[in-house]
Amino acid sequence: RMFPAFAHFRRTATKDTELQGQKIKEGDKVIMWYVSSNRDESRYDDPHTFDIKRNPEHQAFGAGGRHFCLGTALARLELKILIEETLAAYPDMQIDGDPRYVVSGFVNQLRTLPVRLNG
Repeated sequence: RMFPAFAHFRRTATKDTELQGQKIKEGDKVIMWYVSSNRDESRYDDPHTFDIKRNPEHQAFGAGGRHFCLGTALARLELKILIEETLAAYPDMQIDGDPRYVVSGFVNQLRTLPVRLNG
């Protein structure tokens, strides 16, 4: 939730509407910023702080709405198994350098994360 894979996504308004006092006309292009929605102060207490116990609701997965990602459960299970098995094999694994990120206005992605596998 803190660092979504995609920074934003564009949509086209299918009808005239208004959002928080801003008029949007049919055909207008609008941008949805995942970082903004995932840190919405009206939805999350202390939204800019990483809290591992926070509700796992994530806007990129649809947050349970009508456009909910059907692959959410599989993605979470894959990550859970990957983390559990990696930590079981390398319980003393440590970050060994600074992370480097892909430079992009669209994706948030690690390029490299040096680690030391002790085990």
